[in-house]
Amino acid sequence: MARHAKIDRKTKETDITIELNLDGHGDAAIGTGVPFFDHMLTLFSVHGFFDLKVDAQGDLEVDFHHTVEDVGLVLGDALNQALGLREGITRYGYSVTPMDESLTAVAVDLSKRPYLVYNVPHPSTGGGNFDTSLAKEFFRAFAVKGGMNLHINVRYGENEYHLLESVYKSAGRGLKQAV
Repeated sequence: MARHAKIDRKTKETDITIELNLDGHGDAAIGTGVPFFDHMLTLFSVHGFFDLKVDAQGDLEVDFHHTVEDVGLVLGDALNQALGLREGITRYGYSVTPMDESLTAVAVDLSKRPYLVYNVPHPSTGGGNFDTSLAKEFFRAFAVKGGMNLHINVRYGENEYHLLESVYKSAGRGLKQAV
């Protein structure tokens, strides 16, 4: 059974197409116009061994919020569609992933009871021009539309870039285990 989906979503603020193959090899082709976010989504894809294509245009001249959140919504829809009736899945996944001085634990339950726990500190370094608080908006949208209970807990870390890198890698690894 093929577990893949292609979702298109167009709003006043964004135009997004996402293709997701849950049984891929970690091939990523990400284009959101937000380079740091593209890198994080690539890490999610590579560490989850998902094939992921994201083509997103958004009102980046306003800010990155609409694009980042809407990518989460569409990726969640794609996950939900690719899982179908969710038969034969492990349902639960867990991963602990380091990135230099940072360590993140992610737990996933594909229960169709969406909820996000997001315990990520906000140090003052890293991330470049990306507002790292948008990562929470991405994961909230992804959890709701994906029908998952998602717990993200950064145990420690100093550099915001390393924190988020460990978050996205661990989320990919935990989700792979659950699907």
